[in-house]
Amino acid sequence: MKLLPFVNIKMGTKSIPRRSNGNTLPLTQLPFGMVSFCPQTDKAEGWFYHPDHEYCEGIRLTHQPSPWIRDYGPFLMVPQNDNVADSCSGAWSGCRVQENVLRPDYMKVTFLRSNCTFELTPTERCAALRLTFHDERPSFLSFLPIIGNYTYRFDRETSTLIGTNDGHFRDDAKDFTHYIAVRFLNGADPSRNQWSESGEKAFFHVGLSEQTVELRLGSSYISAEMAIAAIDRECGARSFDELQAEAEENWEEKLHRIEIETDDIEQMKTFYSCLYRPFLFPHKAYEIDADGSPIHYAPFDGSTRKGVRYTDNGFWDTYRTVYPLFTLIAREEFAEMLEGFVNDYQECGWLPRWPSIGEVGCMPSTLIDAVIAEAAVNGIGKREVLEKALEGMLHHANHDAPDERYGRNGCTAYLKYGYMPRDLVKESVNLTQDSAYGDWCIATVAKILGHDELVEEYMARSKNYQKLFDPASGFMRGRDQEGRMAEFFDPCAWGGEYTEGSAWQNSFAVPHDVEGLAALHGGADRLIAKLDALFAEAPKYRTFGYGREIHEMTEMALIDFGQMAISNQPSFHLPFLFAALGAQEKTDYWVERLAKEAFHSGDDGYPGDEDNGTTSAWFIFATLGFYRLCPGKKEWVRCKRLVRSARILGKEI
Repeated sequence: MKLLPFVNIKMGTKSIPRRSNGNTLPLTQLPFGMVSFCPQTDKAEGWFYHPDHEYCEGIRLTHQPSPWIRDYGPFLMVPQNDNVADSCSGAWSGCRVQENVLRPDYMKVTFLRSNCTFELTPTERCAALRLTFHDERPSFLSFLPIIGNYTYRFDRETSTLIGTNDGHFRDDAKDFTHYIAVRFLNGADPSRNQWSESGEKAFFHVGLSEQTVELRLGSSYISAEMAIAAIDRECGARSFDELQAEAEENWEEKLHRIEIETDDIEQMKTFYSCLYRPFLFPHKAYEIDADGSPIHYAPFDGSTRKGVRYTDNGFWDTYRTVYPLFTLIAREEFAEMLEGFVNDYQECGWLPRWPSIGEVGCMPSTLIDAVIAEAAVNGIGKREVLEKALEGMLHHANHDAPDERYGRNGCTAYLKYGYMPRDLVKESVNLTQDSAYGDWCIATVAKILGHDELVEEYMARSKNYQKLFDPASGFMRGRDQEGRMAEFFDPCAWGGEYTEGSAWQNSFAVPHDVEGLAALHGGADRLIAKLDALFAEAPKYRTFGYGREIHEMTEMALIDFGQMAISNQPSFHLPFLFAALGAQEKTDYWVERLAKEAFHSGDDGYPGDEDNGTTSAWFIFATLGFYRLCPGKKEWVRCKRLVRSARILGKEI
């Protein structure tokens, strides 16, 4: 049975900055491919697509992992005729949304203004495009500006457009340039080309002389020659339909890695729409040289280095569910990703935190520690890679970085006090808990690699979370340098000492030591009662720490599972804690309700930000009936399976 028909790549796209139903994009790309493609309906940066818009500004080559992170190196393509505009605000066209086809392997959008059907199918670093104009007006394929500076030149001899863009946002990326090569197989009329000088408003209109035009687009972060070579290698002489069939086969193989049996068609649609998401990120950011070896642009100094690289991934989110899922269905890919992350460390001195071509570092702490521990305990990765990874973990656990985008923020203070003082660093509770967990991950990896001299020290450090427990309130609370907690305390106050939540969501983030957390509460029964209270408490929130409402507050209240904010990652493990504490029936009850009531396959189908496959993977685990409560421990917490049967890589579970 084919599974692609069950995938709605628009799931989660019906979002705006103040209300996320996923904050996703409908990306046509190969699994972990370097390039993605998406209709652009509104240039509003970050939120440039909405499924209800009955118009389109063009088809965007994008790398955007999240609207909060934004894009880098984008190009916008739109067919035009009659009045040819030089910007997307003038070139937009009406579209019949219901007639568009948006799939992982294939895209078809008809622009009413130019009466042109635009088709696209992806390879890893390239795409095949087919434009069909349904009347005989003189037409163009336009490349219009979005962000950054653009340059263009047209090679008449090979009928190839070469474009560059240096645009990127918030990250540390020296001398970044994205190169594209667009080879016209037929129909280009360079005598009619129109263009502007290079810069932020640069454009290029390629004149077309035929009603059906085929072209191939190649991408590189290294050079135009590498973009051309990618076309030769990945597309060759194969037809559009042959390349589309290969993309379809690739996606079918990935989706079949988990097969479920259920009579509920909506459940099938939601499950496979979710399974599509973890295969999008992280993006490959390496290329293949003439010798067949991987090379990559290194954003830390702008050089070209040997080896693989991956980007567009926020470990604060993905460590919780995506990488545990990869241990089951993408082990080889995980091993290569790990090698790429370690290459980042070797090139700049710091393991990645939130790379989006360069390091963004937008979320706190170094949760890549958990990804490395998860790989190590599951036998993923070469020993030499894990040794280097451990070296990087030890470095950021004991040294402050010169740039706050790298390393553990507040590391020196943590070493001095055993916690992050609230008067020195923001989000001090979460930073302390994450550092304690990271120390546990170091001890775990060190033990596997035989570095026993490190285990005791870092296991002791992993108990530092205990210093923030307030027995009077039963919550984790920040302390200042003198060890004092704030006089004012409201467990529903967001921000300040906490990350994207309040004390309710962030006082249980001790996945490595549930027994120790229970002991602080006075035993498992007392901790279970506290969790019961969390689900029973009204979804109130106060904005003191942020000074305004942020969308995660809104979503928690609207989903309304008490203070259990399934809309955001800090709450993901909360219903599974019941089972770890012996209250299996409570886990079964809440997980089933959350999966059935907070998710569906529609365009507004997620309870909050989807975040690079993280929320999707939570739903996958909830459906299959098990969950990795602590990445880095080879243990699963069980819950009620929500389908009749399931197979992973052909094996019944």
